Amino acid sequence: MKTHDFWYDLPEELIAQTPLQDRTASKLLVLDRNSGNVDHRHFYDVVDYLKPGDCLVMNDSRVLPARLLGSRPTGGAVELLLLKDLGDRCWECLAKPGRKLREGQEVLFGDGQLKAVIRQVLPDGNRVVEFFYEGIFLEVLERLGKMPLPPYIKEELQDNERYQTVYSKQVGSAAAPTAGLHFTQELLDRIRAKGVNTAFVTLHVGLGTFRPVKAEDISQHHMHSELCIISEETAALLNTTRQQGGRIICVGTTSCRTLESLVGEDGTFVPCSKWTDIFIYPGYRFKAMNGLITNFHLPESTLVMLVSAFAGREHVLEAYRQAVAHRYRFFSFGDAMFIGDM
Repeated sequence: MKTHDFWYDLPEELIAQTPLQDRTASKLLVLDRNSGNVDHRHFYDVVDYLKPGDCLVMNDSRVLPARLLGSRPTGGAVELLLLKDLGDRCWECLAKPGRKLREGQEVLFGDGQLKAVIRQVLPDGNRVVEFFYEGIFLEVLERLGKMPLPPYIKEELQDNERYQTVYSKQVGSAAAPTAGLHFTQELLDRIRAKGVNTAFVTLHVGLGTFRPVKAEDISQHHMHSELCIISEETAALLNTTRQQGGRIICVGTTSCRTLESLVGEDGTFVPCSKWTDIFIYPGYRFKAMNGLITNFHLPESTLVMLVSAFAGREHVLEAYRQAVAHRYRFFSFGDAMFIGDM
């Protein structure tokens, strides 16, 4: 298949720039993956599409406030984006402006609360940066760092917690697993009260999630590796769900990719962790997932391809056309879909 097969036309004004005040008030497009039939609801109605004995699987990764704005001692502005913890207070970072940040250059953040020194310029232009600070680095980042919002969001986020899920726990992502942003604790309580189980996996989202597909033939695209983890408790709950005839509903493509990476050929789960570069596109045979809650994704992206693998390309593109016609909000702070057998 060709990358352009997954194109759709999106008016720029439908790209959501800010989150809604009420997480659950977003629109919900419900897509029957067999017939292609569509219903238009609100996200708080999602409980109507879940059944007792189902298991809702969520990614509990927490976004690192990894965007640091500082300056050189001479006064020039600098931006660092933390990519990978290398140990010994060193991180691999994206750096702007690159031409000014040579080895040995110092950078100051937060009136000197945090200092950085460029230790190495890597072949791809990234920098190895050593940080100097008092106390715990994550606490320093919580004070000084900003959320690394996707490039299509132009407005500053007023509250960092709105780019975190309410169940986020394991710090390590460079971007939020955004399907989960629609849930509140109250909605999760309603879902559990209906007899639906909830389970957590961890996949730390990398910046590769924003990497465009440049290959004309989608089979030639290669995904960046991301760490994913399934616990003993979650593996046992998923196996029980299967044995008792319940459905496994993934919240977000990251939860889907985790389960599809870690499920056995016989459909069972064992606790483990691994790096995954799984690329799911039409023709893929799903072994773990029975339903998907997801946001609306960029044209020609790997995420549109994953959704198309689950529900069929024509069904998905028609649903997207309807979403545009009904003025849904798109991407990270936008509205949601529920896809499954209705």
